[in-house]
Amino acid sequence: MTEPDTAFEASLAAFLEGLSREPDLDAAELLPFDATDRLLLEAARDPRFAGAMPGGTVVIGDRHGALALGAVQLLGATGVRVHQDPLLGERALHTNADRLGVADAPTSLPLGPELLRGATLVLLQLPRGLDALDEIAQAIARWADPAVVVLAGGRVKHMTLAMNEVLQRSFAEVSAGLARQKSRILTASAAHPAEELGHPRFPVWGGDPALGFRLAAFGAAFGGTKLDRGTRLLLDTLRTAPPRGAGSGAAGRSGQDPARVVDLGCGTGTLAVSAALAWPDAEIIATDQSAAAVASTGLTAEAAGVADRVETVRADGCEAVPDGWADLILLNPPFHSGSTVHTAVAHRLIRSCARALAPGGELRIVFNSPLGYRPTLERAVGPAEQLARDRTFTVLSARKPRAGR
Repeated sequence: MTEPDTAFEASLAAFLEGLSREPDLDAAELLPFDATDRLLLEAARDPRFAGAMPGGTVVIGDRHGALALGAVQLLGATGVRVHQDPLLGERALHTNADRLGVADAPTSLPLGPELLRGATLVLLQLPRGLDALDEIAQAIARWADPAVVVLAGGRVKHMTLAMNEVLQRSFAEVSAGLARQKSRILTASAAHPAEELGHPRFPVWGGDPALGFRLAAFGAAFGGTKLDRGTRLLLDTLRTAPPRGAGSGAAGRSGQDPARVVDLGCGTGTLAVSAALAWPDAEIIATDQSAAAVASTGLTAEAAGVADRVETVRADGCEAVPDGWADLILLNPPFHSGSTVHTAVAHRLIRSCARALAPGGELRIVFNSPLGYRPTLERAVGPAEQLARDRTFTVLSARKPRAGR
């Protein structure tokens, strides 16, 4: 390795060690960067990308700012634009920018023309889902500079040949680099012209006969247009054990249907729209930290004719729900942070519900039975009872105690 490379490696290591995941979930085994970030930043030093550094660099899928801030701090990029689907990743990037004193901080934008117009280099952390990759690739090919080069990196254990095939739908040239530190880069270039790309493939529409309405899904929305088994079991309990109003204040009187409902982690809107259709007088807040999920839920609600009663919000947990507002919170929590299985994600969501529930309000949750969320649920909310269980999933109900009880 040459001396300049050695100096860059030292600078890169020092930069990465200065990053934090704050305010995202933090744990000893979770880092704000990985080997793919290193590999992408090193690849972007190639002299052929020098022309992209002033205003032509876009970053997609950055976890906590390693790529976007690394491009600014280490590569001299200016005017960097970035898209991150998870809100907490976006907040972490800007928290890190403030901590590091980055004067020309990256600009966060939705996946669309404003993000990609004029881009000649895109640094991409490969998403796990092929639909998400397909939507990203098509957006780049449609809106970036025709000469754009995409450096798409990922951990080898999560990469498949299908990713190459997806990229080839939008780019004529796709090649794979050598693996290094268990990461690899796919390089895509020669974007297909708009007339070959055809109409945008997202959102896609689908559904399930059990629902009675269609689901819209953008690429990164968890679950797509399928009704997963856990959600199906939770929906069944809305019929077998109907929720009731919290029994105090404007949120409802004992014995009545819930009047204020939260779909926490709304995905494509299955629970939010089901609640709106089941209880025609109810107000619904559908919230998720995923931009794709919130957009998907909005379209699902619109198509079902309930958009006037379903408010969609991109937010962390229940932060967008007023204190004591909810009669009922419905939750099918994720069990991973990024690609790492971690129960603390669900614990964080459960704890956020206590403030948002009205006295007497109910949190109804479905989860993979071995995860054993009941103690957390009872500590955070109140006494819990099992409403349903199959070979894989459990549905529990916890009710927040009324004042003085």
